[in-house]
Amino acid sequence: MAQQPMAYLYPEFLESQEARPIRILAEYLEPLRRFKEQKIQDTVVFFGSARVDSRERAERALATLRARGVRDADDHYQTELTKTRKALEWARYYEDARELARQLSVWTLTLQSENHRFVVTSGGGPGIMEAANRGAREGGGKTIGLNIRLPFEQGANPYITDGLHFEFHYFFMRKFWFAYLAKALVIFPGGFGTLDELFEILTLVQTDKLSKKIAVILYGREYWDQVLHFQPMAEWGAIAEKDLELLQYADTPSDAFEQLRSHLIAHHVEPTTEQEAEAPGIAKTRG
Repeated sequence: MAQQPMAYLYPEFLESQEARPIRILAEYLEPLRRFKEQKIQDTVVFFGSARVDSRERAERALATLRARGVRDADDHYQTELTKTRKALEWARYYEDARELARQLSVWTLTLQSENHRFVVTSGGGPGIMEAANRGAREGGGKTIGLNIRLPFEQGANPYITDGLHFEFHYFFMRKFWFAYLAKALVIFPGGFGTLDELFEILTLVQTDKLSKKIAVILYGREYWDQVLHFQPMAEWGAIAEKDLELLQYADTPSDAFEQLRSHLIAHHVEPTTEQEAEAPGIAKTRG
């Protein structure tokens, strides 16, 4: 009779419906262990579209399209040309995210700490996520990628620090790690996923479920002013007038960096409570 494996070494059990709580717990404990090993104290999270490309790639795509020599009257060509030109305009946000992450990482290296502070973190994929990880790496800092396994595999970008690339199955555990260590968010133009992440954090802050001061910066007013209008929510009474103060705006890397640095110095460079001082690397949540 074949020997039965221990339950915790039994793949068929671990992948079963009954073992789902164990898999969920693993997506908490395994990242926690690695963050402690790498001395990650806290993070600054960059959100934004996965569809934004670098200026170099966007320019190359436009040059390739024009080189086809297709007649300007061709409707399909005109449609593709419009999309490619828009992609080049959109690339500005990739380069801005890259530069902001670089500036932030350079600054964090000047802080006196045995832990790594305000580590640039993204969803680990392409677009704005890649730009943030890339800029942080160019600035000499560690950088984190919290990737999610999807049916249409997005894959991790190559700029994430070794040992700080995480793969999640559960969206809510990934969101937990975005919020748990974050001291600030920078929200670049994006779609449904970006908005989901933005409102998740705003709700936690508004309902006092985060016991820390967290800055939320919307980057690119030209985009966000077209997409989001918060003032009517306050006028109708759906949110309090003071809730509008949860958001800041920036249009250049230098402006965003100054806002980040001011917030981080004022609220997080020195431990603000005895509890924080005793538990570096753990961002407190309520409940």
